[in-house]
Amino acid sequence: MTDTTGISRMRYDGVFLKILQEVENASRFTESKKFKQHGHTSVFRHSCNVALLSSRLASIFRWKVDRPSLLKGALLHDYFLYDWHDKDPAHRWHGLRHPAVAYANAKRDFILTPTETDIIRHHMFPLTPTPPKSAEAVFVCIADKICAVLEILRIM
Repeated sequence: MTDTTGISRMRYDGVFLKILQEVENASRFTESKKFKQHGHTSVFRHSCNVALLSSRLASIFRWKVDRPSLLKGALLHDYFLYDWHDKDPAHRWHGLRHPAVAYANAKRDFILTPTETDIIRHHMFPLTPTPPKSAEAVFVCIADKICAVLEILRIM
């Protein structure tokens, strides 16, 4: 089974798929398929890439994390629901402002754990001044940067 973003759901484990389905069913998350993030990568696909890579990094480093919170927070880290490439003045300073917008949208649609909140609000460190507090948020922050570079270079 493949969705419109080209993500084959067959290759992912059950925990990721369960959380992805919960997020899709309880929110406007699927709208992020319409917006480009980096290069030709949609916000939806970028968010899935970040969730999977951050989970993989935690596994590689054998770090005990709250994996469901890590995955949900990573999926929602860019839940801003607009095309930041538009010349709309409201999108000015997107890099600095979008964590707060994503958090407000996520908070509206979900009951967030402190870890999920940390992930969404602090994933842009060091561009934003407050560093992540949890291991999960650190892994998402790192995975976000790696995915952005790979997506821009069309490697991912």
